[in-house]
Amino acid sequence: MSYNFFALISRMKYIDRWALMRNTRAENLCEHSMEVAMIAHALCTIANVRYGKSLDANKAALIGLYHDASEIITGDMPTPVKYFNPDIKQAYKEVEKVADERLLEKLPDDLKPAFDEIFRPDGTEEDKYIRKLVKAADKLSALIKCISEINAGNTEFRTAKETTGKAIRGLYQDYPEVLDFVDEFLASYGNTLDELT
Repeated sequence: MSYNFFALISRMKYIDRWALMRNTRAENLCEHSMEVAMIAHALCTIANVRYGKSLDANKAALIGLYHDASEIITGDMPTPVKYFNPDIKQAYKEVEKVADERLLEKLPDDLKPAFDEIFRPDGTEEDKYIRKLVKAADKLSALIKCISEINAGNTEFRTAKETTGKAIRGLYQDYPEVLDFVDEFLASYGNTLDELT
């Protein structure tokens, strides 16, 4: 029997982000998901090392890799539409849930439990915290995109940068590891290759 899960996941590279905005460089879902995975892993590591947490950073990376996988089926819903009002936001969450279920159906039964842990929250405090950090990583990735576009002279991303930056600053009190990442790593995203090396 043939299963389609990984073939579908591989199509993330065809889903472009920021569809309503003029981009100097297109960003696809595959690139974004990898960046979110790396940042989520870093946030959990910072939380463990500096703030006495015992979070599974590898799980955070996996959740980050698959966090937008439903968009293979739904497409990327632009943020202004997705969050226009609570009804649309809730309806879209339901659509994402159905899309995730459809993806999981494309796995053999013996593998589904391992992927359920990635796609479905388990209700534990650790899992809730990890998923909050994945959402923070998602916002940080968006902010990095905004910085990149603005540095390339594209003012189209100015408002998105302000909005995303404000949302990230709102996380500092409850998630100090986010502030640490911003303070120690974010500025270098605007540097040239020569400055980085």
